[in-house]
Amino acid sequence: MTPVSDADADREHLARLYHDLFEDDKRGQTIFDDLYRRFAAHAKVHTNGGIDAVLRTYQSAAHREVIEYIVTMVNRHKGVIDEPVDEPPTPTDMRSI
Repeated sequence: MTPVSDADADREHLARLYHDLFEDDKRGQTIFDDLYRRFAAHAKVHTNGGIDAVLRTYQSAAHREVIEYIVTMVNRHKGVIDEPVDEPPTPTDMRSI
């Protein structure tokens, strides 16, 4: 059996906390639903407005990134490893939003 590093143990502990808060606790579910509606449900690529459109697109991506991080941590506790948690989305990732 491979020994678990302190960093891995901390990551697993944190994943369990995310799961407990956002999956098991009704208050956390309500908060997650509110965060999703405010920051992820309307994330999109903005095309009108030149540099302002680019800035709004990146702002949408940043908002959505937080929601995706929460989902990734909950899934990690369940044993589903979607993708690396520490990597922000790239502009090409935004096309699928």
